[in-house]
Amino acid sequence: MSTPRETLFGGSGPRWFTIAAHRPFLDDLAHALDGVFSGAGPEALAEAVVFTPTRRAARALAEAFVRTASERAVLLPQIRALGDLDEGEPPFEPGELALDLPPAITPLRRRFELARLVVANAHLFERRLDAAGALELADALASFLDSVQIEEVVDPARVESLVEGDLARHWRRSADFLAIATKAWPARLEELGLLDVNARRIALLRALAGQWRARPPERPLVVAGITNAAPAMAELLQAAAEAPRGCVVLPGLDLDLAETAWEQVSDAHPQGGLKRLLDQAGVARGAVRPWPAPEALADQARARSRRRVVNEALRPADATADWLKTIAELRRQGERDGVDPIAEGLKGLSLVVTRAEEETAEAAALMLRETLETPGRTAAMITPDPALARRVSAHLARWDVSVDSSAGAPLAELGAGVLIGLVVRAVAEPLEPASLLAIVKHSRVRLGLDTETLERARRRLERRGLRGARPRSWDELAARLKPRPNEDAVAVVGSVEAAQALLQAFREALDLAAAPFREGFASPAIAARALAEALERLAADAEGRPGGLWGAADGEAAAELLAGLMQEGDALPECSPAAFAQVVRSLLASAAVRSGGASHPRLRILGLIEARLIGADRLVLAGLEEGVWPRPAETDPLLSRPMRAQLGLPSPERRIGSAAHDFAQSACAPEVILLTSERRGGQPAVMSRWLWRLRTLARGARLDLPRRDETVVWARALSAPPAEPPPSLKPALRPAARPPVAARPTQFSVTDVEKLVRDPYAVYARKVLGLRQLERPDERIEARARGTAIHAAFERFGAGWPPPNAEDAGAVFADFYMQALRDQGAPDSLLAREAVLSVRAGEWVAEMERERRGACREVLVERQGVIELGDTTLTCRADRIEVTTSGAHVLDFKTGRIPTDKEVRTDFAPQLTLTAAILMNGGFEGLGQMAPGDLVYLQVNGRRPPGRVEVRVGAVDSEIAAVSALAGFEALLERYRDPNTPYVSRIAPCFVAEQVSDYDHLARVREWSAASDEEEGE
Repeated sequence: MSTPRETLFGGSGPRWFTIAAHRPFLDDLAHALDGVFSGAGPEALAEAVVFTPTRRAARALAEAFVRTASERAVLLPQIRALGDLDEGEPPFEPGELALDLPPAITPLRRRFELARLVVANAHLFERRLDAAGALELADALASFLDSVQIEEVVDPARVESLVEGDLARHWRRSADFLAIATKAWPARLEELGLLDVNARRIALLRALAGQWRARPPERPLVVAGITNAAPAMAELLQAAAEAPRGCVVLPGLDLDLAETAWEQVSDAHPQGGLKRLLDQAGVARGAVRPWPAPEALADQARARSRRRVVNEALRPADATADWLKTIAELRRQGERDGVDPIAEGLKGLSLVVTRAEEETAEAAALMLRETLETPGRTAAMITPDPALARRVSAHLARWDVSVDSSAGAPLAELGAGVLIGLVVRAVAEPLEPASLLAIVKHSRVRLGLDTETLERARRRLERRGLRGARPRSWDELAARLKPRPNEDAVAVVGSVEAAQALLQAFREALDLAAAPFREGFASPAIAARALAEALERLAADAEGRPGGLWGAADGEAAAELLAGLMQEGDALPECSPAAFAQVVRSLLASAAVRSGGASHPRLRILGLIEARLIGADRLVLAGLEEGVWPRPAETDPLLSRPMRAQLGLPSPERRIGSAAHDFAQSACAPEVILLTSERRGGQPAVMSRWLWRLRTLARGARLDLPRRDETVVWARALSAPPAEPPPSLKPALRPAARPPVAARPTQFSVTDVEKLVRDPYAVYARKVLGLRQLERPDERIEARARGTAIHAAFERFGAGWPPPNAEDAGAVFADFYMQALRDQGAPDSLLAREAVLSVRAGEWVAEMERERRGACREVLVERQGVIELGDTTLTCRADRIEVTTSGAHVLDFKTGRIPTDKEVRTDFAPQLTLTAAILMNGGFEGLGQMAPGDLVYLQVNGRRPPGRVEVRVGAVDSEIAAVSALAGFEALLERYRDPNTPYVSRIAPCFVAEQVSDYDHLARVREWSAASDEEEGE
């Protein structure tokens, strides 16, 4: 019987092994190697060198050796990561292998240098490229160069000769550009004295393989877990396998797949990468031996059945026509052992189907948390979706379980990244209130002020400076901070001074960031330096230090990004503030930050690459939807598929095959939960093709994947409201406030009466509670500004009638209107639109004025009226009163919708009729008691038609209508003098869609109006 040493290193090479997908790869690897050297003392194992694909796998292998040794003393072998090869890491550096190689170019500088190359040849793309567009094409060029280097394509410049024939013009120009780039880029690297990272790695791999062949290492040499089929890697593995004490261990090579099916394996198949690797190394699949398993698994039959089921489900599509025969054959083989291999393979495999991503995250978090109930049991979630990983981490926090996602978080979503994004946006869009407010309220912004002063200044700047219309200049913003006429200047002087100091420091910091763009364009490197200085100015504490700006993981990542942009940004073309903001946001989004903080030792959340070779007692495979796992084949903007094939580059489906291998390896674990969602991004999702194949195979055997529907029930129960919620969580009832009679209002304007008729709660909120709506930052003021401007223009126009030159009357009104809009702070977009409309409106108003003035004895504009009704005062402000020999017409100006006849006659719109009642009762000073004439709405908007005169009540009926409206108001007053009469929200539901109150959110209208319970609350 052969010993472990003879099994692994005996005989002549090459020695190729594989560990089956259902086996724990790293544990089996460690156990066998420990068995080889355990008899030679604890130091024997330390002579060996083991190569793994990633650093995470290297750490996990070290842990596996410790588990295998149990309580024995053991010196670990040297464990190196080939996939994460960096400068300064043995066996490549330091040493003679790297002495003749230039250093590698940094990723950021490479990206910028390629962008410069793109811009230099922008004429080939027939469009002007800014910095952001250049970076996008630079990324595509970098991907092409990476493929050329990894696949070691000979003479890539021959791409120019591949466009002969019937190819689109785009591909011809793309080929011309690539032909130039493949010559210019090596020349540029030589000029810089640098090498591409991949080119350098390939050179090191080739040099190491050559060294192993020239001087075969005598120490044990194991290369394990590699699936990379690049030619240089294949040569290195071949050299390792041929070493005197060397071997290669592949993960999950399917030795049971029929030879005909093996020949049909494509790039998109799980075995595609291993097949290419073996072909590159010149090794037949039959020459690969199973790695010696240390012992049988606890459930060996189930594990083998699982592997066979997964492999059969994912076999090449052309080889699935005989699935039913395969199922029958598997069952015949299982009869000898008394088991159904299909049913046995599906044990421990379960499916969870959720409705949407949020429910998916809750279900995954529950399954991970459930694992912790069993002492010592481990679990891992594997997903290619970093957003889902972050959601699961957030849900686990509800149980105080911290699990750090290996994918990290985009810098753009973390504190330092958010601040950088806001500042570049503020530079690109000066005085944009939302950005300015977000910067000022950012937790890392201090602006040299102490905490109390800063908070006081923030409140003043927000309430008085940044709410409402966008300021047009910094001086206008500063003027807004001064005490208002209705404020006690002495009481607010501290807040005003603090806000002015904050605004001055804020302005200086943003001016510093904007300084490079004074001429319109600037170098990104210079702009980045100015941005960093501005950020430090913003974050400076009372002592002038930048505080915690560059602290924590996100601060360090932000500092590294800006430093790289300063050092390498000269390679980018000059850009505008908007283009620079786009560049910075792109860099922030692509920079991942891994906190590396304390994480639960028994839970992991991993991406596909990080999860390779990593095992756990329970695996949750999440994101199993098409477009997520697997992701669609990438579209190459520079090369068509035929061009890629002619150059010898891999097909885009190769990455799908790699993702399929990751899925197949993970799906063979003892307990696997497959998690898929029915919807993504609000759209229906399609189940992953591999999950479909598993379900199809199971149904062919008249079985189905086991379901864990209870997990979804638990997840929904976590988010569902309790059956008997506390009062604070119960749906709100329609508010019906009953304040004391003494607190009820006794002064009403005619517009207040309309609100009292339609929405009494709004009157209660405004007049009893004294609440006023806060303006929003950068609030759109179009409707309000147009209405106010029309009234102001009519007032000035009427006061100056007739104009000096009657022919210019329309232009005079238009000028008055536009000036009033500017006084309101109307944005330029509104001014541009209204400039055209005001001309038509002015002409119409001038003509209307001539016609109506001829029949009038006197015209009064914007006149205040008031009458007393017992202890109640009724007021109005008449837009226009036209006094005639028989009475007075009452006009109201509108720029938007005007009330209908029915609304006026039923007192739902009593503004005109109550104004007429005040006129009848002598409420307008200087007019005395006067009979009302026509009650008219004057609509002016400058459109077609530019204006309308709508008589709602004629002179014959206006007196009756006025008396009726006043009587109705007095009856309404009498009702509200009753302490039991409530101020109910929205008592006129027919106007709900048309009228929106400032107090709807306070009344929780959307909540109670959607509920079935119509009871009134308090």
